[in-house]
Formats: sequence, structure tokens, C-alpha cells
Amino acid sequence: MKPLLLAASLALVCLMQGCATYNTISEARPGSPKIYSGTRLDVIAIQGDEHAQAKFKADAPKHPLLDLPLSILLDTIVLPLSFSISGYEFLFGAN
Repeated sequence: MKPLLLAASLALVCLMQGCATYNTISEARPGSPKIYSGTRLDVIAIQGDEHAQAKFKADAPKHPLLDLPLSILLDTIVLPLSFSISGYEFLFGAN
């Protein structure tokens, strides 16, 4: 029971802070990273690389380390969609 409560609490905190995957998908523009974008944004935010973070054109969550597991899960779920969008942009030059 306690692990489930802890997982639910962590998920709630991440959603309140803004999930990186949701932020990158909802703010997606042509040329921005799509595949595992939330996970990549969290890792870049953890590293503190603001120059690389600017490529995403979305704000990183305030607590990227807490958001990372949720972003990995959500990025995996939306992988077929993000892969097809990236492929379309690559093939047809959507900038």
C-alpha cells in the first residue's frame, strides 16, 4: 500500500510541476526534438545545460529528477506518434 501511495504522490507532484513530456508535446514546433523529448529535457535540466534546453522551446519542470520516471513512461507510450511525426519532418522538410 505504501509504495502505491508513494508512486501516486510522486506522479501528482510531477503533474503539478508540469510534466516535461506534456510540455514538449503541447509546445512542439517544427524542428524541435520529438522522440523521448520529455526524458531528454529532464536529463538536460538535471545537467543544467540551458543552451541545449533552448532547443526544446518548452520549459523544464522545476523538479526534473522527480519528473524523469513519469516522462520515461509517457514518452514510451507516445513513441509511435512522436516517431512518425519526426519521420514526416525529416522526409518532407517541415521546418
